[in-house]
Amino acid sequence: MITLEPIPVDDLVVLSKSCLPTRLAGCTLDGALPPAIVATRALQQISGGKSAAWCNNFYIRDADGAVIGGCGFKDEPCSGRVEIGYSVAPDRRNRGVATSAIEILARLAFKSAEVYEVLAKVNELNGPSTRVVQKLGFTKVGTEVNGGNEVLVQWILRADPAEQNHLRKAIVGAE
Repeated sequence: MITLEPIPVDDLVVLSKSCLPTRLAGCTLDGALPPAIVATRALQQISGGKSAAWCNNFYIRDADGAVIGGCGFKDEPCSGRVEIGYSVAPDRRNRGVATSAIEILARLAFKSAEVYEVLAKVNELNGPSTRVVQKLGFTKVGTEVNGGNEVLVQWILRADPAEQNHLRKAIVGAE
């Protein structure tokens, strides 16, 4: 069982400097926190007037409250699509954490009338992450080469209108 906790803006500022927020000392696994570039991007988007709901990130916490990873949307939805990113501490990989986090992100995205596609870009050499998106029903739609010369496979999870409405009702009913 995991939970997603929105990262407070104060923590984003500290993370953007590649530092550990004081309140997380002793309850964060090595490699669990988002890199400085992710925190910086979120801060820039939010300070530029974009929605924190779409541009902020989440801590992934385990049942004991330890931070074991991070995930989130990379920007506001555009043309019905929102991109996600995620990472799990090495000590907690291959335990379903990424699968659960992506499921929660997809539910949050599809709850919005703005989103009918969730995009995940996965390094072509990252077999475990590829298996996660495949298991969740994402479909490979293409590849791209990023600025770091990495080949990224683009995976899309689509919700047809009937499924999306059913999912929205299930989520709203569960709140």
